[in-house]
Amino acid sequence: MTERACFQRNAEAVASHRCEVVEHRWVNDRYKYLRLTTEVDLAAITRPGQFYQLKCPSTDDMKPFLLRPMSVYGVGPAPGTIEFLYNVTGLGTKALATLAVGGQMDIVGPLGNTFVLDASVRRILVVARGVGLATMAPLLQLAARSGIAITAVMSARAPQDLMRDEFLRGAQADVHVVHDSDGSSSVEAVEALVRRLMDAQHHDVVYTCGSHRLLMLLQQVLKDYPQTRGEVAMEQRMACGMGVCLSCVRLFDHGGDKRFLRVCREGPVFSIDQVVGEVEFG
Repeated sequence: MTERACFQRNAEAVASHRCEVVEHRWVNDRYKYLRLTTEVDLAAITRPGQFYQLKCPSTDDMKPFLLRPMSVYGVGPAPGTIEFLYNVTGLGTKALATLAVGGQMDIVGPLGNTFVLDASVRRILVVARGVGLATMAPLLQLAARSGIAITAVMSARAPQDLMRDEFLRGAQADVHVVHDSDGSSSVEAVEALVRRLMDAQHHDVVYTCGSHRLLMLLQQVLKDYPQTRGEVAMEQRMACGMGVCLSCVRLFDHGGDKRFLRVCREGPVFSIDQVVGEVEFG
């Protein structure tokens, strides 16, 4: 399937939606949970891995100009309900954090392509860190509903940052936790863990998001497991979110042919083996 075809799967559904804030609260010291509702059935048109552009509010001190891209954390159960889980870190998200319940905000989407989870898959491995947990949470829900076994490696700075329950949302999984605070999240330790898990039982697909360091690690590991496919949801700064401004281009390798692709339009989900590693580790 071509990158353009991936985008066209949902192009007819992209629209601007006026939403009401029905829940907005802190999950921990860094992350907030946002639930919106609108008259459009967003649950029917939004797929795991896709994102929306959010219009952050202006305050006396903060006036974010551009829309902010944000991965979907969940949809439903009501048709018009959509959820986001975000790290309050920059100007846009700090302004977003001021939204009050009962207020309104505009979002644009759904944008981008999706994770691929076909009928032949029996077990998956997900490796996530930080806000990548929110990006992959809908994938876990889809896998759980499909009867697919899940192995999860979750990485965080410290135990209080992990958000295990927020990631699983009731899905059953074989969970392995690593932290910066005790050194268990080092490249060497995570590589040993991933290899041990993949040697113990076959995983049809490995998915990741949230860390360039983990992405590059998995790219190397998967070279030794040719029967396992890998996908990554890329995180990148964006302006338009629709492929016009070219602010989110990254370098990819298609069979030896190096090409710049737009993360917002040809992605954000790509095959792990196609990502060129000339990136800053995070």
